[in-house]
Amino acid sequence: MKYPAVLDSKLVGTYDAYAHAGGGFTWDEVLEYRVWMHPERGAPDECEGNDYFYAFVTCEEALDFSESNAGAEAPLALVLQKQHISEPEPGVFVHVTNERITEWPVEFLSRPRRTEDTIPNFLAPDAPPNRLDIIRGNV
Repeated sequence: MKYPAVLDSKLVGTYDAYAHAGGGFTWDEVLEYRVWMHPERGAPDECEGNDYFYAFVTCEEALDFSESNAGAEAPLALVLQKQHISEPEPGVFVHVTNERITEWPVEFLSRPRRTEDTIPNFLAPDAPPNRLDIIRGNV
């Protein structure tokens, strides 16, 4: 898979460690790629026993780092969602227009980037029965 470029390489490493985790079905921009480190799993203890992360401009760099360092998780993408879809209960979908930043497994970036029509088409009464497969990039 070809991973998307980050929005602004000069900002990589400046984003807050706190982010939402997953969800939302859509993405607008990749802000950075992260590899979380865990001292309890063998990573160097650089933060008084707490987990910490390294930020990367490319997913390939993050993958290489993750695979060659003890205590490293698989890379995550820090993504900006200008709009997203919430699923407060199974099968109930809500269009959310508040921006948020969330961490995603990099595999989720195989989903198409959100366009102006992505969410309205997904929520339309005549949306195809396989709409979840479509938005997940499985079709």
